[in-house]
Amino acid sequence: MDKWIEKGINLVTDFGPKLLAAIAIWIIGSWIVGKVIKIIGKLMDRANYDESLQKFLSNLIGWILKALVILAALGTLGVETTSFAAIIAAAGLAIGLALQGSLANFAGGVLIMIFKPFKIGDLIEAQGELGVVKEIEIFTTKLNSPQNKLIIIPNGSLSNGNIVNYSAEGKLRIDHVIGVAYDTNMKQAKEVLLKVLTDQEKVLSDPAPAVTVVELADSSINMAVRPWAKVEDYWDVYFDTLEKSKEALDAAGIEIPYPTSVEIEKQA
Repeated sequence: MDKWIEKGINLVTDFGPKLLAAIAIWIIGSWIVGKVIKIIGKLMDRANYDESLQKFLSNLIGWILKALVILAALGTLGVETTSFAAIIAAAGLAIGLALQGSLANFAGGVLIMIFKPFKIGDLIEAQGELGVVKEIEIFTTKLNSPQNKLIIIPNGSLSNGNIVNYSAEGKLRIDHVIGVAYDTNMKQAKEVLLKVLTDQEKVLSDPAPAVTVVELADSSINMAVRPWAKVEDYWDVYFDTLEKSKEALDAAGIEIPYPTSVEIEKQA
């Protein structure tokens, strides 16, 4: 009995301080991790990060920091932590190789949510697709096409490719080319077309609409007709300008010529 008591006392004497130190490291480390997570959360709030991204990043950082605290506590107890680190690294490498496509999409989703090249409701063109952003998820982004088709684009390719955001500036220029006959009074034609633009309520006055000669073509003098509109009014202005320009030119007696060709026949 005395020997067992002596061994117990020695065990407590040798192991007790290490155990207390490990418990202290765990308690203090957990408190510090909690504070760090709160600070990071406030910083992400100020940066207006997406709520789902905030939760994911907070949890990810929390797991990593807690793993470090556990390794530090185990090291204090005398446990060899090198093997644990090697196992974690090997597992991470294996998972990374198995899920490299998904991880690329995940990383792309994180980048999109952080740098915000577009937001829900924006009209964008990317990866050969055009549509309004419906959802931004961690792995994919969903668009609604003008034909109301659902387009799903992986975030990995989306974040690494060119993105055209038509909604970013709040207004767009509509570009039309309308041809008139060569015997047309150019001043009159420009006045007629410019009046078509200024009479439309949805055409913006700033920047001012413009009508200019853009090309002396084979069968016509081509005029560049360029009104500006809000993004949501783009198609209304696009189609109204074409229709009303035709009506106004007809009313003014200005011809929109057909392409013509001359056939020469040689007689023997």
